[in-house]
Amino acid sequence: MAYEFDRTQRIAILGGGPGGYEAALAGAQLGAEVTLVERSGVGGSAVLTDVVPSKTLIATAEAANSIGEAADLGVQFYVKNEAGRAMRPQVTVNLAAVNERLKRLARAQSDDMTSQLKQAGVRVVVGDGRLDGTQRILVSTGKGKHRTDFDEIDADTIIVAVGARPRELPTAKPDGQRILTWTQLYELTETPDHLIVVGSGVTGAEFASAYRALGSKVTLISSRDQVLPGEDKDAAKVIEDVFKRKGTTVLSKSRAESVVRTDDGVIVTLTDGRTVEGSHCLMAVGSIPNTEGIGLAEAGVQLTDTGHIRVNRVARTSMPSIYAAGDCSDFLPLASVASMQGRTAVFHAMGDVVNPVELRNVTSTIFTQPEIATVGWSQEQVEDGSTSGRIHMIDLESNPRAKMQGITDGFVKLITSKRSGTIIGGIIVAPKASELILPISLAIERRLTVDELARAFPVYPSLSGSITDAARAMHIVQR
Repeated sequence: MAYEFDRTQRIAILGGGPGGYEAALAGAQLGAEVTLVERSGVGGSAVLTDVVPSKTLIATAEAANSIGEAADLGVQFYVKNEAGRAMRPQVTVNLAAVNERLKRLARAQSDDMTSQLKQAGVRVVVGDGRLDGTQRILVSTGKGKHRTDFDEIDADTIIVAVGARPRELPTAKPDGQRILTWTQLYELTETPDHLIVVGSGVTGAEFASAYRALGSKVTLISSRDQVLPGEDKDAAKVIEDVFKRKGTTVLSKSRAESVVRTDDGVIVTLTDGRTVEGSHCLMAVGSIPNTEGIGLAEAGVQLTDTGHIRVNRVARTSMPSIYAAGDCSDFLPLASVASMQGRTAVFHAMGDVVNPVELRNVTSTIFTQPEIATVGWSQEQVEDGSTSGRIHMIDLESNPRAKMQGITDGFVKLITSKRSGTIIGGIIVAPKASELILPISLAIERRLTVDELARAFPVYPSLSGSITDAARAMHIVQR
């Protein structure tokens, strides 16, 4: 039996990124009066300066890489000179055109999202928002001395989705020209001659891979033993091997102390005294949540030491009327997770059916070349005793479709429960691994065993066939 209340529930959302956007749509769908406050554009940094632009750039890099590797498949490019002789053409990337295209796509995506919100009945307010207690948001035209409040929004439920920004080091201040954060890369008009990337995490690895494919000389400075610390060791080794084979210089166990701009480039000084000279430097040393100065502490919302908002599995904070979603929370910093948090927060606040976010079901991808896609428990967690499991890995070079496409790097790895054979984890390293990981994600969600997965019929030949091959290899023999 459905109940209708005399007063419509009011939801105010601070931030229009993936979490705020999905929360607004869910609230409107459930009949709430929804107001979303966003200062720069619906979609937030994920759409305007982060996920959409970076993956668009990576798509261009993949196209350039495909042209370079076409000869391996027997495809030859040539032009004829005036004498009628064949000449090898040069492949170049018009970075100004690439960046203009990706900014145009990002803005178009933001406009589409805005239109969808308005069609759903969501009120969108452009301005800087901050909390005034636990049930009100104040909206202003700016901050500090120039702040002028022009709106106040009363709400029964507040959802904070203010995102995060690139972390800056005091000894390497970005200038937007030579020393850059990942949000500033899209203002470049020419491909860097020599890009120095400080930080070998996900962001650093993705941009190092992309700009090497675009034709830049790349030096990657990593403070750890190998790139992508914290990721599957086999996957990280594949990526590092590919980096080195394609000419990327990887400085392992090195830490940048300072970055200084010169007349025509930058000089990066390492803690051991060594220096690296390049034309540009990308600082990829993490992010900081945009939680300061918006009234969270005054409202009683508990924060972590890093400034992230503490939330439970339904995205609720320490204050019952306030929820948080996305990179500003202490949950996984993924756009897909932010979206799920936003929907979950609204469902919980409005009494709808709630499925708390399960970390084991979260799928993530690192968009290097090749990509790394993961879901569920990791091999490291099996080895350290966090869970009991079996592991089996199949190299892609044994896959017939991989042979046809000239793919030599990558693998499929399955992790199963020792007793039941239930699939609990998976890692795929391959071109378009982000598209291949879904069957494993579904298997984990539905608690399928390796035998149940093995009974599925893959296309032959296909890269996905390696998934069922791995499952068949893990068949549990009853003795």
